[in-house]
Amino acid sequence: MRTIIFDLDGTLADTSGDLIAAANACFEARGEGAPLDPLLDQATGFAGGRAMLRLGAERRGLDAGAIAGRVEADFTRLLSFYDAAIDHHTTLYPDVVAVLDELAGAGWRLGVCTNKPEALAHKLLRRLGIAGHFSAMVGADTLPVRKPDPAPYRRAVADAGGSVAQSLLVGDTVTDRETARAAGVPCVLVGFGPEGAGIRRLEPEALLPHYRDLPEIARSLVG
Repeated sequence: MRTIIFDLDGTLADTSGDLIAAANACFEARGEGAPLDPLLDQATGFAGGRAMLRLGAERRGLDAGAIAGRVEADFTRLLSFYDAAIDHHTTLYPDVVAVLDELAGAGWRLGVCTNKPEALAHKLLRRLGIAGHFSAMVGADTLPVRKPDPAPYRRAVADAGGSVAQSLLVGDTVTDRETARAAGVPCVLVGFGPEGAGIRRLEPEALLPHYRDLPEIARSLVG
């Protein structure tokens, strides 16, 4: 069964606004204002909670040792803030729903493999109204390892009822590129993220300029 596994943040939806808001809330709770910008720091938002907290702490002038302790101290708080406001700014990218319907109608099995905690990923997919499109959902804490280890990707493919040999990964970061390489599958990276077409530097098998191009790209990569 041909299978497509999607990353979530920055791939299916622009989640950066809510992620950065949650990180800023951690600094605001300490009386330190909001060091992160929802537009300028979008790429860091897609890199994960710890990356955002680290960048904010650097901008507040903390030294390396203090930053490490601050990041770990605030990470759980960030997840709590994010859970409480997970979809205030988040939007699906254009044509995602129509293309998911088209792929399913053509017989593709669909799944999600994300480094977002599983419960939060399930919640966001439900809030966005697309949870029912996927036969598998593997999060950061589903297994003892997470991307770029290939095990979560392989688990997502298996849970979706597919085979790794007839699958591909759609993502938006170097983590997704490395995951696909480790799993030995084609990688499609979106060209509408913070880097735009510059993401070609990671040498994916294909660049996705718009979701409406995905069915043709998938057919070309998985016979």
